[in-house]
Amino acid sequence: MFYTFNPILKSTLWGGAKIIPFKQLDCSQNQVGESWEISDVPGDESVVSSGPDKGMNLSQLVRTYQADLVGKENYERFGNCFPLLVKFIDAKQDLSIQVHPDDELARHRHNSMGKTEMWYVIDNNNGKAHLRSGLNKRITPAEYTQMVESNTICDALTNYPLQNGDVFFLPAGRIHSIGKGCFIAEIQQTSNITYRIYDFNRVDEHGNTRELHTELSKDAIDYTVLDDYRTHYVSVKNEPVELVSCPYFTTSLYDLTESMTMDYSELDSFVIYVFMEGEGSITDETGCTMQVHAGQSVLFPATTQSVVVEGTLKFLETYV
Repeated sequence: MFYTFNPILKSTLWGGAKIIPFKQLDCSQNQVGESWEISDVPGDESVVSSGPDKGMNLSQLVRTYQADLVGKENYERFGNCFPLLVKFIDAKQDLSIQVHPDDELARHRHNSMGKTEMWYVIDNNNGKAHLRSGLNKRITPAEYTQMVESNTICDALTNYPLQNGDVFFLPAGRIHSIGKGCFIAEIQQTSNITYRIYDFNRVDEHGNTRELHTELSKDAIDYTVLDDYRTHYVSVKNEPVELVSCPYFTTSLYDLTESMTMDYSELDSFVIYVFMEGEGSITDETGCTMQVHAGQSVLFPATTQSVVVEGTLKFLETYV
């Protein structure tokens, strides 16, 4: 038994047109910036698309199946809140410069989880895409405020030209911005709290600028400076390659050209597959099977013992 969900499409000021053909959707929406694949954000709960539980949302699934869905330790830790949010993001323009609070600050201010996340670059727009991650020089909170007011905050950020397959881990507190041309898969904590630092003085169709959260951001930022914010790894065919392991999720990359059996008998967690290239099939130990292709995401409950993946497929595997 496993679950697929109806995508939640988000039209945005900066959205592009890649998500619809990538996911093979018949949809006329323009500027779809995000497809929320698996979400338990209040008001944006994913709805099961097929099977016996079709029509139930993710929140109802957790409340119904509890530890059988998410795992015993995860249910004790997160209760009836599903802990991860999975998205595809298509940036036709630069997103705002932003930061997310950590658990402590988010709980204090918003009664919410914090927002640690990761990005996997699916497409770099023929080498034209870029993104910003982390500070390139040491600044103080006062200097940060001055740079926002003088429109120079981008000068303090590390800007990366991108290759397909690039990975960035973004712990809460790290300033960042998805840049023009990026098409990425994002895995994050279940939180929709974003502090907008700078928005390039853009205006909407009514001539209004978007709200900035300069003061809220000041206390949320981690002012640590690193030499490199990119996650380096070596891709290997037909073997798992761990990309991120943190308290909130563990994510590995699979680049398969042959059948592989995944053993989850000792794992006390749900597992999510995010398919980014190719096509094939998945079959669990009960014989439940499905054809899969790029653009799909699948949730396996914690009771899953094994999964056979067949075909030529590139996908992310993530669990808590």
